[in-house]
Amino acid sequence: MDPTKLPPWQWPRAAYVHVPFCAHHCGYCDFAIAVNQDDRISLYLEALEAELATLEKPQPVRTIHIGGGTPTHLSADQLERLLTSLRKWLPLVSSSEREFAIEANPDSLDADKVKVLADHGVTRVSLGAQSFHPHLLKVLERTHSPGEVPRAVAAVRTRIPQVSLDLIFGVPGQTEREWREDLAAALALEPDHLSTYGLTYEKGTPLWKQRQRGDLRPLDEDAELTLYKIAIDTLEAAGFEHYEISNFARPGRRSRHNQTYWANEAYFGFGMGAARYVLGRRELNTRDLNTYLRRILSGESATFQSEVLEPYERAQETMALQLRRSEGIDRSAYLIQTGLDLDVVAGSEIASLVDLGLLCDDGRHLKLTRSGKYVADAVIERLL
Repeated sequence: MDPTKLPPWQWPRAAYVHVPFCAHHCGYCDFAIAVNQDDRISLYLEALEAELATLEKPQPVRTIHIGGGTPTHLSADQLERLLTSLRKWLPLVSSSEREFAIEANPDSLDADKVKVLADHGVTRVSLGAQSFHPHLLKVLERTHSPGEVPRAVAAVRTRIPQVSLDLIFGVPGQTEREWREDLAAALALEPDHLSTYGLTYEKGTPLWKQRQRGDLRPLDEDAELTLYKIAIDTLEAAGFEHYEISNFARPGRRSRHNQTYWANEAYFGFGMGAARYVLGRRELNTRDLNTYLRRILSGESATFQSEVLEPYERAQETMALQLRRSEGIDRSAYLIQTGLDLDVVAGSEIASLVDLGLLCDDGRHLKLTRSGKYVADAVIERLL
C-alpha cells in the first residue's frame, strides 16, 4: 500500500529539521545544541543529506520547520546547501496549506541570508525576541540587543510574508509593567504570530544551577499567572486568536506545522536530537553531535530511543495534546483517529472538571475554559 494514502496520524505531511549550531548557549536552553563547533557545520550538512537520503525517494509534505539551535547561524552559502537538500527530499505540495518556517535569532539575520531563505520558498521566520528589556535579556543570557529585533523584522519583511515572535515571561525580577511593555513593543512590529512561554528551569541549564545556588529567585506561581493573564487580555484585544496554550495568531496565521504536533499527527524528523513519529512509532535521534555524525556517516541509524504506544496509551496522548488547542477535542474525529471513545479514555473526570469550570463540554467538543488554561497541566493529569 502507498503510505502517502494513509491518514495524517500514520503517515507524515510535516517534517522537522534540526540545526544545532549556536553562537552562544542561553541560560534557559535545554535543546540539543552545538556551541563553538562551527568547523563541523559542513560535515553536519553532509550527514543531514545522508539521513534525508534514507527516505529513498522524495516525500511531499505540507509543512517544514527548521529549528535549533540557531539555523540562521549558518552562513548564506551553508543555508543554500541545506535548503537545496530539503527541496530535493521534502518537496512542498502546491497548496494553500503549505508552510516553510525557520527559527532565527535577531542578531543572526542579514540581507544575504533572507534572500537565500526567500529564494527557496520560506514563508515564515520565527524570531526569538524573548524581551525588549536589556536587563531581562541579560538574565536570560541572550546576546542580542532589543534594537536588533525591529531590524530583523524589517529585513525579513523585504522578502518573506510572515513573521512570528517568541516572548518569555516569568523572568526573575520581571514586573507587570515590563511585561506589558514587552507585549506592546512586540505588537508595534505587527507580527503575524506570537508565542509567549513561561520561563522553565530545566535541570542542568545555567539558570537551573543559579536557582539551585540561590543566586536568583524565580517569580512565584501567582505572579507568573498574572503575567499569563495579561498576555491573553492584551493579545486578544489586539485581534489575535489564542489558539493554543502558549500561542496567538492573527486570523489565518496559525502555525500549521505546530498544529500537526497538537493534533498528534505524524511527522518526519531529521538531524541531531530530532524526534519523528511515523507509522505509529516515535523515535528520537541522539543529542550528541559526535555520535550523530559518526553513525550517520557510517551508514547507521542515529536513533537512540524508539517506542510504539499501545492503542489506549496513544489515545491518552492524543487527548492530552488536542486539549491544548482552543477548539479542543472533536469526539467524532477523536474516535476515528484513536479507535476509542473519548469518554471511555477520560472516564468520569470530565463531568467533575466541567463542574469546576475548567472544561467546557457541549457533547461534541471538549475544550479547556479560560480558567482551565491557567491550570492545563493539572487538568490533563486528572484526565489521564
